[in-house]
Amino acid sequence: MGIGEKVKGAIKDKAGDVTDNDQLQAEGDAQQTKGEEEARESKDRAEAKAHEKKADALDNEQDALED
Repeated sequence: MGIGEKVKGAIKDKAGDVTDNDQLQAEGDAQQTKGEEEARESKDRAEAKAHEKKADALDNEQDALED
């Protein structure tokens, strides 16, 4: 996630640059920033989920050893 926002923002930014439209450029910059944050959030969420799976596997292994 976030890639689409980054691309749309880049397009708006370039369109604003070509048409000398500062507002469109600002919208493009903001949209790119939003996309970057969404991408970072998705990455962090995936890493947290991977750590959670690893912890669950270790708990299961520990439970099996205790039985």
